[in-house]
Amino acid sequence: MKSLVLTLMLSLAMLSAAAQNITPSNQKYSFREASELTVIGKLFDTPVPYARVDTVRHKGWTKTQNFQVRCASGIAIVFRTNSSSIVLKPEYGQLYYGVTTNVLAHRGFDLYIKEGGKWLWAAAASPAEGKEDQSFKLVANMDGQMHECLMYLPLYSEIKGLQIGVDKGSVLEAAPEPFRHRVGIYGSSYTHGVSCGRAGMTYPAIFTRDTGIQLLSLGMSGQCKMQPYAADALMDADVEAFIFDTFSNPSLDEIRERLFPFIEKMQASHPGAPLIFQRTIYRENRNFNTKVAHDEATRIALADSIMAVACKKYKDVYYIYPDATAKDHEAQIDGTHPSNYGYQLWAKSIEKKVCRILRKYGIK
Repeated sequence: MKSLVLTLMLSLAMLSAAAQNITPSNQKYSFREASELTVIGKLFDTPVPYARVDTVRHKGWTKTQNFQVRCASGIAIVFRTNSSSIVLKPEYGQLYYGVTTNVLAHRGFDLYIKEGGKWLWAAAASPAEGKEDQSFKLVANMDGQMHECLMYLPLYSEIKGLQIGVDKGSVLEAAPEPFRHRVGIYGSSYTHGVSCGRAGMTYPAIFTRDTGIQLLSLGMSGQCKMQPYAADALMDADVEAFIFDTFSNPSLDEIRERLFPFIEKMQASHPGAPLIFQRTIYRENRNFNTKVAHDEATRIALADSIMAVACKKYKDVYYIYPDATAKDHEAQIDGTHPSNYGYQLWAKSIEKKVCRILRKYGIK
């Protein structure tokens, strides 16, 4: 009798586990290199598929910049799977150890799944500190149906290799590129995604998911100053349009000296393509700091005045005002960089303006 009761209890437990699709602890996985799937979000083809710039081909970067352009910010993997769980085994190169962006964003992976025609957030994870060379579970206990997945790579880490693991016997295959067009976006730490909570919460990523128009990001924290070698690299980008966040980092003299030559290089390499410049956003650290308030007001006034000239001087040049400021002024992390909510505000504030301009050029 006891044996029968025990057997019934075990059977019920197994049925309950199956109903909940609980992944067994002894689950076996099959792995595939992520670059064999669909890699999106890149301005350039590179020998290392998870780097944004080939620093052997495009030279001139400082040591800091060289690391930043090898970071994976904005790059994502698109695939289909019916696995109940997804496991990742990244091979990291250089890592970021700053404090303005949490580990989940600068070292972690961010998963969205298509549902009802829209991208719905599914999971985010990063390896444990000191165990970056070990595999870890991104998501578990899914329903076993075929799903279209969009997985963003870390914002501020160099990725040399990435193995994606799924339940043994399940499908893992490349999915078609889900977004249309190629629009380059070059900018500061804002575009890089500093202070995001997850890798998929940069404003270019949010804009892309919301509009279906793909923004290919080259954000460089503190280093977007329209340097001639950066302009030379961008000249080689295969894009239909550009968006720029170029007034947040450079000095006043750098803005005066570099803006027009930068525009002329972009127009020479991409004739007839729209060049959309963004004003820098309001930084909350100016609220009670009179020096910061003066410096920021001076920077914005210069950008406004010089862009007024540029828009008259050059065809296909535009200037828009993004807005990442909440009504209660509580949408920034460190007085400079937006929170997830601030980046959502930014993306939404430019969506109609950018799409209106792009439509003039058949980009819709």
